[in-house]
Amino acid sequence: MQNKSDQFPAQLKHLSGLAKALAHPARLQILRLLAECNTCITGDLVDRLPLAQATVSQHLIELKKAGFIRGEIRGPRTCYCLDPETVTNAQKQFTEMFETLISE
Repeated sequence: MQNKSDQFPAQLKHLSGLAKALAHPARLQILRLLAECNTCITGDLVDRLPLAQATVSQHLIELKKAGFIRGEIRGPRTCYCLDPETVTNAQKQFTEMFETLISE
């Protein structure tokens, strides 16, 4: 059985996945924090957010699934950073989408 979302173009499905990953203020704040400091371990992010460690970890998982961040295990810690290619591609795709909406 085909999912109804399968009937939409792959580009729109990909863009909606990116939007879903960005659709929480904590995730947007995590991206900002990572942009400020280049790399950060989970504990540092927890210290800077009003959220429990488990909640921050869940948000990191969603951002990683969408490709916005990468995580590198360093001993008992995971060090996160932005994935600049994904961020740049997302910016381009959202800009193209909004330009299409404005020009129509």
